[in-house]
Amino acid sequence: MLNVLPPFRPDAATPAQAHAALDLGTNNCRLLLATPGGPDGFRVLDSFSRIVRLGEGLGASGALSPAAMDRALGALSVCRGKLARRPIRAARAVATEACRRASNGALFLRRAEDALGMPIEVISAREEAALAMESCSPLLDPRFRRALLFDIGGGSTEIAWIRAPQSPCEAPSLIGYVSLPVGVVTLAERPGRPCTTPEGFAAVVEEVASRLDAFDAVHCIRQEIRAGGVQLLGTSGTVTTLAGIALDLPRYSRPAVDGQVLDTAVADAALAALFALGTPGMAAHPCIGPERADFVLPGCAVYAAIRRTWPTRQLTVCDRGLREGMLLRLMRGEFPAVRRHPSWHQPAAAASP
Repeated sequence: MLNVLPPFRPDAATPAQAHAALDLGTNNCRLLLATPGGPDGFRVLDSFSRIVRLGEGLGASGALSPAAMDRALGALSVCRGKLARRPIRAARAVATEACRRASNGALFLRRAEDALGMPIEVISAREEAALAMESCSPLLDPRFRRALLFDIGGGSTEIAWIRAPQSPCEAPSLIGYVSLPVGVVTLAERPGRPCTTPEGFAAVVEEVASRLDAFDAVHCIRQEIRAGGVQLLGTSGTVTTLAGIALDLPRYSRPAVDGQVLDTAVADAALAALFALGTPGMAAHPCIGPERADFVLPGCAVYAAIRRTWPTRQLTVCDRGLREGMLLRLMRGEFPAVRRHPSWHQPAAAASP
């Protein structure tokens, strides 16, 4: 059962209090703790990211597997320990596609909340798109009237069509969004032709592009691109990996990648280089590694479909996502935040079977 912790009443005289945002995705569990300030609106105090593959086997069984749930619970226990190390002013934890789809998602979330020591909210695909827009808003270029933001996740891909701010006092607004039921985990686990073969890669590109055509028909995005008024932004491990390869980094570096504007021809060349490396080569590459190697080409197939549907000259790379969007909203107090006692010292109860 969820531990009952006393309500936390923040003390405004304690500047060291942190805001915490946790994203439990289909592939990763990520936590950020930060205080207001800095060029992005916050200063990071601590962070955590672990590949948990929560959605492993979900496409075939429709349920979260015991092994996947145990991996996620272990990561959440680590996050609980980080929350215990400093006073927390406000926190929010969300789960996405894997928990939305799984038949045992609600049962797992009860165990997950106990491991973390606070509630975890399953958010909609629309809120995913809105939070991604929020996090990437500092990278929006005012020279463009519109922005097209894509987030290739583990279980789904979110596309956000954005009205960009034209002055510093404006905020971006979401014109439309679409959530595609394809992500790097679901594609990597599909039976049949894998994305590591030219035929399998091309088949995924065709499938995703046909879904994107329907979204384009509603919003006339190609027409806006031809007029030169659209900025393309990507946030996901796929895009940051492409940037790492394009920049020939000896090892991955967030400061070198986040906000980098790549010519799409350069990004396409990086994609071709990744395909030539193959899975063993990607596993050995310092910007990728063995834990992520299986997921790179499935994500690249989704990216290739986006590029084919909406050909732009440049791609803005964003190493930021739901956690950053939640932090910015928490710090502005734009929605009720989950608040718990700042210590989190009570141990998590033993996981139930």
